[in-house]
Amino acid sequence: MRRTVELRDHQRELYVFQFRLTVAAIVVGVVFLVLFVRLFYLQVIQHDYYQLLAEQNRVNIVPVVPHRGVILDRNGVTLATNYAAYTLEITPSEVSDVDALIEQISELVEVTPKDLRRFRKMLDEEPDFSSIPIRTRLNDAEVAHFAVNRYRIPGAQINARLFRHYPNAEMASHVVGYIGRLSETDYKGLERQGRAFNYTKSDYIGKVGLEQFYEQELRGVTGYEHVETDANGHSIRTLRSILPVSGNNLLLAMDVRLQQIAEEAFGDYRGSLVAIEPETGGVLAFVSRPGFDSNLFVEGIDPAQWAAMNNSPDHPLNNRALQGVYPPGSTFKPFMALAGLELGKRTANYSISDPGYFMLGGRGHVFRDWKAGGHGIVDMHKAIVESCDTYFYELAQDLGIDMIHDFIAQFGLGERTGIDIAGEVSGLLPSREWKEQRFNQRWFVGDTISVGIGQGYNLVTPLQLASATAILANGGQVFRPHLVRHIQNAQTNELKTVEPFPVAQVPLQPRHLDLVREAMVDVTRPGGTAAWAGSGAKYAFAGKTGTAQVIGLKGQKYDEEAIDERHRDHALFIGFAPAEAPKIALAVLVENGGHGSSTAAPIARKVIDYYLLGVEPKPLAPRAAVVESEGD
Repeated sequence: MRRTVELRDHQRELYVFQFRLTVAAIVVGVVFLVLFVRLFYLQVIQHDYYQLLAEQNRVNIVPVVPHRGVILDRNGVTLATNYAAYTLEITPSEVSDVDALIEQISELVEVTPKDLRRFRKMLDEEPDFSSIPIRTRLNDAEVAHFAVNRYRIPGAQINARLFRHYPNAEMASHVVGYIGRLSETDYKGLERQGRAFNYTKSDYIGKVGLEQFYEQELRGVTGYEHVETDANGHSIRTLRSILPVSGNNLLLAMDVRLQQIAEEAFGDYRGSLVAIEPETGGVLAFVSRPGFDSNLFVEGIDPAQWAAMNNSPDHPLNNRALQGVYPPGSTFKPFMALAGLELGKRTANYSISDPGYFMLGGRGHVFRDWKAGGHGIVDMHKAIVESCDTYFYELAQDLGIDMIHDFIAQFGLGERTGIDIAGEVSGLLPSREWKEQRFNQRWFVGDTISVGIGQGYNLVTPLQLASATAILANGGQVFRPHLVRHIQNAQTNELKTVEPFPVAQVPLQPRHLDLVREAMVDVTRPGGTAAWAGSGAKYAFAGKTGTAQVIGLKGQKYDEEAIDERHRDHALFIGFAPAEAPKIALAVLVENGGHGSSTAAPIARKVIDYYLLGVEPKPLAPRAAVVESEGD
């Protein structure tokens, strides 16, 4: 038997083995090189980035809301303040089933339908909130009950928060305003102004009034805490704190007790009163009736309450002092008298014979005086004291609309005053150019006649009327009315004063001013239209009553009792006291109040009595016992 011998190429096999070994080594080397490069990239080049991510997983940055500045009156009485309370909040990003979580929470603390509506509204509007309150202002028992069950409810926590409080509720609500949750519109506005860094989207912001106008002063600067957390998101310790800076305080020129007396003096009437310190322009009282409870808006007003206020025929949300526009009526006449004297169209001794009407030209267009049969022989003094329409009809015709507009515009009627609160409207001091632009019609002489007694196209705000009266009282100095007297630094208590300075001067001759003032003093004395309101005053009290028509009567006689209450005339009064050295000037408007002499002037008297004498309001003497004119 023959044996077969297998020949092997050991050299070739060795070569193949070495080749495979080399390839494997290269592959392994490449893999290790890739791993090394990747590790180098992650641990060296990207070190800072991944360290930040790790820190963010371990450390939460929690904003700390600053104490909002308080608002005080001139005597230190609080109008807006803060208090601390506990809130139960949900962090949606940490919860898979929000509804189930709310059910768990409801077993521990009460969650009302209002709480749920507020929560869902905020969740819909701003789903990226870090946390949203489901219950606010928890009591100690509720806090304790939730705390012992906290471990069973991940995604919910209790935080201490500051809440805004308005101790006087409705009083001065249109001045102070209110704060509310930051809306998307608010946040975009802050971004445009470069101030969004100071807010989180769950913060509060001033919505109206001083809270809105002085938001930057009141807000302060947000602080931050770097809080270390465990894997379950529970806080372990605070690593670093940047303390918040409290907002500044506002000290007003307003006297809260004077404000209260003024508001109470209106009773059930709607209307407005603005009282100003003539020497500074500081606002002593700023009334718009009815008002609203500012506290209702802080956490979001209930829809039913909002609907009730928004649909109320009394319009409590309207700031009548700032945004209500009304014909000034006969309160316009002292300014007309000054125009006649200053522009050389009248002298103190110039008189007319008043038959009870004024006939324009020979065309038979008759403008009637309020007093049938007229006032007899009337000079300027008597025209103001008895509010003679006929005298001012004739004066208006002689002056013409151009002179009337240019002179009276110096007192700020028909223009924004620039007061430190948002929303002011301009009103209207009509002119020839205005009518042509507005109606594409030329100006008629009859238009001028109506303007001369404060009717026609004339529209003013109570604030403008008060400011104009202050100019009349102080001899022609024009101040910008201001509500805030001082801004107090919350850190140093240093006061920054709102310095009063005249922004303009109305050139008035003292003798002309004295003539008008003397007549206005006699308005509040026997024979004057405000004699009832001025009866027994212990100071010289200058004033002028007014009545503004609400609806046209088409030639019919005005009968207050036969007209629907909301169609009755508005009642007005302007005044200042003491007449020889005025400390207070004011304007009062009572919607549908009838005559200024019977409703508006008595309100003014109560306010001035308290401010000058410290006398609490008392009922005036019965009107029948005082002899007075029935005009205005």
